[in-house]
Amino acid sequence: MTQISLFAGSAASSKAGNGPFRGGLFRDAVAQPGRVASLFIAIEEWRERRRSRRDLMRLSDYQLKDIGISRLDAEQEFAKPFWRA
Repeated sequence: MTQISLFAGSAASSKAGNGPFRGGLFRDAVAQPGRVASLFIAIEEWRERRRSRRDLMRLSDYQLKDIGISRLDAEQEFAKPFWRA
């Protein structure tokens, strides 16, 4: 089996397990771009949850009351890990 090198001047080997990109995540990412897109979407959703929860804690008690939640509710939401909706 012939392997094409991604880098000029690198010595590509067809032996299994050689090189930083043989097997593993890089090959899977190239072979299945849908998975990579899903990962980026999930990461962006996690970042948005973290931002939203941080912003919620910055609201005054009056502002929280205006949107219908208490300070305790806001603190409980803020305490959730970023991956939990």
